[in-house]
Amino acid sequence: MIRDVLFPVIYGLVIFLAGMKLMEAALAKLAGPLLTRTLHKATSTPLKGLIASSLLSALLQSSTAVTVLTIGMVNAGLLTYARTLGIILGSNIGTCLTTELIGLQISRMAAPLLVLSLCLWAAAVLLGELPAPSTRIAASCRKLATPLQFISLAAAGFSLVLWGIAVMQSIGPALQASGLFRWFLDHAATSALWGLAAGACLTAMLHSSAAVIGMAMGLASSGVMPPGLGIAIVLGANIGTCVTAVIAAIGGSASGKFVAGSHVALNVGGALLFLPFIQQLQVLSAWMGGGPAAQLAHAQTIFNVVCSLGVLPLCYLPVWTRLEERLQP
Repeated sequence: MIRDVLFPVIYGLVIFLAGMKLMEAALAKLAGPLLTRTLHKATSTPLKGLIASSLLSALLQSSTAVTVLTIGMVNAGLLTYARTLGIILGSNIGTCLTTELIGLQISRMAAPLLVLSLCLWAAAVLLGELPAPSTRIAASCRKLATPLQFISLAAAGFSLVLWGIAVMQSIGPALQASGLFRWFLDHAATSALWGLAAGACLTAMLHSSAAVIGMAMGLASSGVMPPGLGIAIVLGANIGTCVTAVIAAIGGSASGKFVAGSHVALNVGGALLFLPFIQQLQVLSAWMGGGPAAQLAHAQTIFNVVCSLGVLPLCYLPVWTRLEERLQP
């Protein structure tokens, strides 16, 4: 059991998280300065903040990175609490790109993509080491060397994510033979709260909703986990991802704590609101096409888009400006 289940899970999870961190670090280096400037300038209205945050979260592949940075900017006095509401909503939408890409079931491309991206990275490094260019074309090529390095490393990180998913998928037959997993499935069939709690706890421990959702997608695609339970785990993962934001707000200003609180309220409230409608969400996800893994990715996207757009009109209420005035020291 340990060899067939525990080792592949740990091995695959390490590869997955390493890929996520590599991809996040490379993209952060590529878009880091743009991130801070854009969040500061594009928050004049909640809608603009939502759009900017969605794009940046999709670019960085991490809603947590955008949320934590936002809390830091609020604590530093660079942003007011009222201007962060759109950012919080948009960060959840942007991060859906990761799960949708995983849902395409392109894990067989992991090895070729890894080799290609590393070759591209090596070529970019060599290009950057060339002598000072004498022509305009050569100068342009040398200028592209650094961005190309980060892009190729981000692609390498994504290939590791696909590889990690493939490794975790290999535990399907062993889990089917496991009495403990069957016990869990039997209880989860009576109440979706089991799946919700599992997704929340695993994500809180791993600090990565993408890892937990990716694991659930792998089990669903192998036929071990029914899509309905997988969707419950997806909803729970959105609750567990709030832990990082709460930790980042500890010891900060009152405004920073309200930003973290808003993030928690959006994700927890949305998950509890969607929980009774898992069956309908599964039907809608299946209608959008794809296999079981794609259904989980679609459910994650529907959940985040509906929650964020549903709450957006509330961000225009004047109560937030008055609350900000009360929070001022």
